[in-house]
Amino acid sequence: IDGAISGTLVFMKREPLPGGFSGDDTAFMELLAAWFGHTLLQQRQREILRTMAMTDSLTLLPNRRAAELRFSEEFARAKRTGEQFAVALCDLDRFKLINDHYGHDIGDEVLRQVAKVMNQELREGDWAARWGGEEFVVFLHQAEGSASVAAMDRLRIALRSTPVPTSQGDLDVTMSIGIGMLRNAEDDYSRVISEADDCLYEAKRAGRDCVVVSESGKRGTLSKAGTLQHALQKSRIIPAYQVIVDLATNQVVADEALARLVLPDGSIQSAGEFIEAAEGVNLVHEVDQMITDRALARCAASQSAAKARSEMLHFINLSPQFLARSDLVQGLMDNALHHCAQCEGHLGPVMPVVLEITERQFLNDLGGLARDLQPLLDFGFRLALDDFGSGYSSFLYLAELPVSFLKIEGWMVRNLRQNSKVFGMVESIVILAQKQGIKTIAECIEDGETAHVLREMGVDWGQGYFFGYPECDVQAR
Repeated sequence: IDGAISGTLVFMKREPLPGGFSGDDTAFMELLAAWFGHTLLQQRQREILRTMAMTDSLTLLPNRRAAELRFSEEFARAKRTGEQFAVALCDLDRFKLINDHYGHDIGDEVLRQVAKVMNQELREGDWAARWGGEEFVVFLHQAEGSASVAAMDRLRIALRSTPVPTSQGDLDVTMSIGIGMLRNAEDDYSRVISEADDCLYEAKRAGRDCVVVSESGKRGTLSKAGTLQHALQKSRIIPAYQVIVDLATNQVVADEALARLVLPDGSIQSAGEFIEAAEGVNLVHEVDQMITDRALARCAASQSAAKARSEMLHFINLSPQFLARSDLVQGLMDNALHHCAQCEGHLGPVMPVVLEITERQFLNDLGGLARDLQPLLDFGFRLALDDFGSGYSSFLYLAELPVSFLKIEGWMVRNLRQNSKVFGMVESIVILAQKQGIKTIAECIEDGETAHVLREMGVDWGQGYFFGYPECDVQAR
């Protein structure tokens, strides 16, 4: 099988054959052997492919897809038997700092070591999976509140008390944990995960390195994940547009579509209040899709209203989760083609739409990210790198991707007038961008003096409250 001896097929006859097997007999046996070997090879390959599809290649834990399938089985079994279980979401604290300071290879080493600790410390019958990024999920069988907390606290203490060995030396790593409980036969899988995500958020707010469980599971309002799911169903995720200004002329040259959630009472939540929950329950790609659809429609309407091609650009944020879905990428291009038909030939080969990705959402496989982006770049979209300067991976993005715009991290803009080192860092970024032929955009400009300093420094465009607050799309709302 596959070039190696796997076994022997033995052919026998009840009575001796004076002349032995004939040539036809031998050919028939070889045919059967080849067919049987081919069948076993296909079976082996299917098993290998299934294992690869269900296993996280970095930690060798089950991946998210495998975890979701297994949760469905555990949930069905628990309903039949009446057993209780808990689900814990575990997030490594300040993992971004490890990536930024030591690089992503060391971050990968940490994730592998954490996975080993989890396998060693979990109770018999419990299992862990990699949920995504630095987040893990743990299934705790036959566990009520106190037992689940005890099990996860043991894991938390084991991780904190044993420095993680890496090629750069031992690193201290801690973990925040939120636990969701199966409470009754009417419960569903998404509610348990949503409760765990809420408790994880509370663990982070409480100072990290702790375990949080909701004893009752009852809350005065919907959980963040539940609120988001309801808003997506009711189309209450809408864009708010913030202008981007040419610092040299003070003319509006672009806008950025920012996600907003409209609550049932009409109040508005900014993206920072729900995007983390969207990532936790794997809904961030749906948020992206809803915002891009409406932003493209607005772009087309703006182009159609112009007598000639408008130079106004429209920036749209896309998450790695969206880019990794080929069906969503194709849907985005199909939607763009539909809207472009309204523009009456105003558009050229380069679209007036710029796709923003942020270095905080760094993927280990930059080659894969480039492949995900390529169809959109070929279509005519351009690429902007958001939050540039906030971490180590910023420069990896810049080196590997065809970036047309750099958006300078907001904290650097806010502090450049008070901190000479930050001033020098921003100045270096501007010089680097100019040499590369990349346009720079400073975010979070809140006063005229900062705008003046940035203009003198050579920054091309600016964005922030000084020029205008984000305005919700009234029609979308």
